[in-house]
Amino acid sequence: MSVMNIKEKVASLGKPVPELPVRDLERAQQYYKATLGFEIGWLYPGNEIGSVSRRDMGPIFFRKKTPPFEAAVHWVYAEDIDASYEELKSSGANIVDPLQKKPWGLRQFTVQDLDGNLFHFHHD
Repeated sequence: MSVMNIKEKVASLGKPVPELPVRDLERAQQYYKATLGFEIGWLYPGNEIGSVSRRDMGPIFFRKKTPPFEAAVHWVYAEDIDASYEELKSSGANIVDPLQKKPWGLRQFTVQDLDGNLFHFHHD
């Protein structure tokens, strides 16, 4: 079978949806709404799993976990890194690494949520 035939048989896939571990789903959803500009999507009865989304990001699923758990790490490309930094800084996001040019060439900053999950926002 040629490479062309193999490529033709590959199905179209959507973007992956991250699932973040959190201690308290409603608390996480409220934080993402108030501080990070997300909309609350849904909350499954029993508060074990839910989601948030943002027009330019999302959805993100949350799953209730009992600490200790390993936090998730995500890399997010920001078209206008300066505007993204100012927006999140002014909304009270927990910026654990300020905007700066890194030795590897990216301008980036890092936000940590209430459960330790990290988002590295970056631009070339």
